[in-house]
Amino acid sequence: MSFLENAKQYTGSDLENIFFRPMLSGPSAIDLGVRVIYNLPTPTTVQLWDGQRNILQQYNAAGWSGGAPATKYQKTIDLKRVKAELGFSAADYFSLVYERITGRADVNLDDLTGTELEEAETTLFRQAVAENIRATMWIGDSAAESGYNTFDGFLKMLKEGAESELFYNTLYQTSDLTTDSGKIVAIFDELWNNAPVRLQDLKADGQLAFFVTSDLYHRYEKYLDEKGSDAAYSGTVGGHPTLAYHGIPVVDVRLGSYLGSTSLHQSFCLLTDRRNLVLAVNTADFPGTEVRMWYNPDVMENRQRALFMAGCTVLDETLVSYAYRA
Repeated sequence: MSFLENAKQYTGSDLENIFFRPMLSGPSAIDLGVRVIYNLPTPTTVQLWDGQRNILQQYNAAGWSGGAPATKYQKTIDLKRVKAELGFSAADYFSLVYERITGRADVNLDDLTGTELEEAETTLFRQAVAENIRATMWIGDSAAESGYNTFDGFLKMLKEGAESELFYNTLYQTSDLTTDSGKIVAIFDELWNNAPVRLQDLKADGQLAFFVTSDLYHRYEKYLDEKGSDAAYSGTVGGHPTLAYHGIPVVDVRLGSYLGSTSLHQSFCLLTDRRNLVLAVNTADFPGTEVRMWYNPDVMENRQRALFMAGCTVLDETLVSYAYRA
C-alpha cells in the first residue's frame, strides 16, 4: 500500500460530531483561550443582560416596586462563508497519515482497517483547520487582498478601537523592554490601573487574562528569572509552564509567524475578560457545508476541503485595556 484512495465525506451530524465539535469544545476550546460559540442559528446574536441594581426594597404589605425591566444588550456576529483546502502528493500524504498510525502501540500494522486510516486522515486535516481558525480570529482582515482575509479578527477591531479611543490604550517602545525587563510589569500595572471598574470587578470570576505576543511573554519570563529565589532558579532551568501576574493569567497568543505579513500591531498586551472575545463557527445553516477528502488520480494528489461559516467579535469594547508597540 502506498496511496490512500478511499473518498470520505462528512455532512450533517457526522460533520458536527466527528470533525468540528471535537476541536470547538472541551479542552480544545479552552486552548483557544476565548469564548467559543458553535452552531448557534445565523445570524448569530449574543444577548447581554444587565440586571437592575438596588432591587432590595423596604417591605410593604401591598404594592409593586419592581421598576423597569432589565436593560437588554445584544451584538450580532458577522459570520462569513469560508473554505479550507489542502492538497498533498499522494506519496507524501500516505507518509503523513501512516506516521500517525505507527506511533500508536495498539495498531496492528499488518491489518490496518479503514477506520484507523480515516481517523488519522481526519485528525490531520482537523488540526490544520483548527490552527487556521485560531490564527484568523486574531489577525483576520477581510479587506486584505491576500493572507488571512476570510473574516475580521480581534486585532483589526482593537486597532480600529484604539484609533477611535473606544477604550484605554497606550504605546510602548521596543527600547523600553530591551533596557529594562521590569517594563513589562509596568505595562501590566498601567493596563490594570486604567481599566474600567467594571472590568476590574470581573477579576473575581477568574476569567480575566493578559493576552500578549511572544516577545512580551519572553520578557516577563526573563523578569521572573532575575528574581533571586529558588522559584526563579527552577523557572530558569525547567521553564514556566504557565505565567500569571497578581492572579491574572498571562497568555501567549503565539502569532509571531503570522503578524509580520500584516499591517496590524506587531507587539501588544491586551487585558480583558476571556468571555469578551467570541469566536463563532456554524456548520448547520449554510447549504453545502461539508468536509470532503478524496484522491485525484489524474495528478496523483490527495485533496481535502472543508466548507463552513466562521466569524468573531469583541462583545464589549469598553471592557478592554490595551497596550501596543508603535
